[in-house]
Amino acid sequence: MEDLHEETLEEEATHATDEARMVLPGVQGILGFQLIAVFNQRFQDLTEDRQILHLVAFLLLASAMGLIITPAAYHRQAERGCITRRFVDMASLLLTLALIPLAVGIAIDAYLLTWLVLGKNIPSLCVAGALLVLLGGLWFMLPRVAKSRTRCRGRLARTPARRQKQLGKESTVFRLG
Repeated sequence: MEDLHEETLEEEATHATDEARMVLPGVQGILGFQLIAVFNQRFQDLTEDRQILHLVAFLLLASAMGLIITPAAYHRQAERGCITRRFVDMASLLLTLALIPLAVGIAIDAYLLTWLVLGKNIPSLCVAGALLVLLGGLWFMLPRVAKSRTRCRGRLARTPARRQKQLGKESTVFRLG
């Protein structure tokens, strides 16, 4: 039988912000490479349409970065010194939503890279499509399947009374410091 630990609100917030901190450097690294690519000689080998596609990928990744950074900016400015269910839910939603433009941007980059290497459209589309399916499967389907097979079905009840009953204590707001 697997051990189960229900996270407190404070633990949920810590995990959400830690997860954002882990993902952010990778996204920033990809953005840096995209910026450098524009000044590379091979970038001129791309057709105008593919250069625009590169710009779209850059904008998608910049959007993902914005979604990843938003919980920290929000918490620092709107809820500094406390942790609320609203913050944890918003942070989780934004981190999950960030995976969509991140996956699409990476797939577009894979298409462009494969096209530069092979010079063929169909294999490039296949590589990009396969990568998009893989990332979607790992980032969205795997968690859904795992969630359906575990006793931990997601966050605690939304109402404070139910949450208090589940935890045996009040956990709506933690005041820090």
